[in-house]
Amino acid sequence: MISGPSGTGKGAICAGLVANQKVAVSVSMTTRQPRGHEVEGKSYYFVNKERFLEIQNEDGFIEHAEIYGEYYGTPKGPVEEQLDKGVDVILEIDVNGAMQVKETMPNAVFIFIMPPSPEELRRRIEKRGTETAERIACRLARSDSEIARLGEYDYCVINDKLDEAISDTEAIIKAERLKVGSGWEKIIERYNKEKEN
Repeated sequence: MISGPSGTGKGAICAGLVANQKVAVSVSMTTRQPRGHEVEGKSYYFVNKERFLEIQNEDGFIEHAEIYGEYYGTPKGPVEEQLDKGVDVILEIDVNGAMQVKETMPNAVFIFIMPPSPEELRRRIEKRGTETAERIACRLARSDSEIARLGEYDYCVINDKLDEAISDTEAIIKAERLKVGSGWEKIIERYNKEKEN
């Protein structure tokens, strides 16, 4: 899971991870309108509120939330398909969504993306040019409550320079893949099979 306040560069980090690693980024579903550069099925699945609530009622989301009056959720099916293939899946979700996932998928790895400073966070949000002054103020106020929950995460990456933030996140993924954890029996089994040959 990758979370952090709006404007920290979560999307850019996820794009960098996909380019460099064998990982998939989950595509979320939302009821909000697409922004100019966003592509259906790649950026988000864009649906109306009625369809979103149908899927929610069918237990079709890993997590879901209402943010700024719009609904967001992570569809279960595509994530489960990738995991079944042995592919690591990155969910780029807000803090509340991440905590929902923590309850149902306790073995997931939780990474929090921090801005280098409050001033830089404001600058990044304003630079988008897609938000009203009221929405910017709302996002900045929400960022304080999200940052206060940093202690609920496994790792923190400060996104000052994008390439370094991507590299730090890749290091976390590599370390997690090398953890013995619950996969130790398969490692020994594979070793013993090779020894027999």
